[in-house]
Amino acid sequence: MARVAAVVLAAGEASRFGSPKQRLLLPRVLGRLRESPVDEVIVVEGAYELEPPSDTVSQEVRVVPCTTWARGPGASLRCGLAALADDVEAAVVVLADGPNLSPQAVERVLGEWRAHGGVVAASYDGRRGHPLVLGRADWHGIPDEGLRDRAVRLVPCDDLGAPGDVDVPGDLELL
Repeated sequence: MARVAAVVLAAGEASRFGSPKQRLLLPRVLGRLRESPVDEVIVVEGAYELEPPSDTVSQEVRVVPCTTWARGPGASLRCGLAALADDVEAAVVVLADGPNLSPQAVERVLGEWRAHGGVVAASYDGRRGHPLVLGRADWHGIPDEGLRDRAVRLVPCDDLGAPGDVDVPGDLELL
């Protein structure tokens, strides 16, 4: 079976939050990924230095720096993809500020990717979300603004709940 890695985008400066929210939310996201079918996890840091929690021993977790993080999420994604081993065939992209990520959503989008290839994303209420999976053939040409404009195949994950989006401290209370 194809080796799959998760790329956690955690490089932003969290200006609306007011402090490095990645440090607060990353353990929960990594816990969710630990329950999903990924072989390794790359955490992309940028504005703040990050360390994976010490309880991630059962799954390989590496933090990689991205000096170009300020260009946008695509720049961070390129840094994460560049850090993956040659035998990784697909990357599951998740955000560090989505603490309610469902391991089953990761399984679902990976299943669709394995069946049909291409770029696949979870959808919630018909809107594109995360996780997103792309095979190695789709790793080229990622613009600084990310993959928002790239055509994707959507996989409904409404029954699993959206991963969340923590932008301001008040968003934590809603979780």
